[in-house]
Amino acid sequence: MAFSDPQSVTIGGATTSLARVSSGDNTGTLSSDDQNVKLTASHSYGKRTRRTIRIDHRKVAADPLQADQNLNYSMACYIVVDVPTVGYTPAEAKEVMDGLLANLAASSSANQVKFLGGQS
Repeated sequence: MAFSDPQSVTIGGATTSLARVSSGDNTGTLSSDDQNVKLTASHSYGKRTRRTIRIDHRKVAADPLQADQNLNYSMACYIVVDVPTVGYTPAEAKEVMDGLLANLAASSSANQVKFLGGQS
């Protein structure tokens, strides 16, 4: 089963539409027209099941050493859910994921900012 096409993602207040650009066994990728935002969902199966959802983002911004020049920058943000093949239902795994996301979002995303700032 694939995500519906298109998907959308909001980054920095701007919503970007993402159209499907590829799909294969246990993976699918959706991308913006300019390919600056890409969403990938993939699944691997073995002794454990690993599910990954990822956003790749790229932009052009000023070079901090030469303000009159621009550079390409990129980053990725992803969540990996690693579960045993038996023992957790999708609903139970969702509860654990919800707990993590709620912790990061609490108090105006204070823990998310701390994490991104290098705290552990």
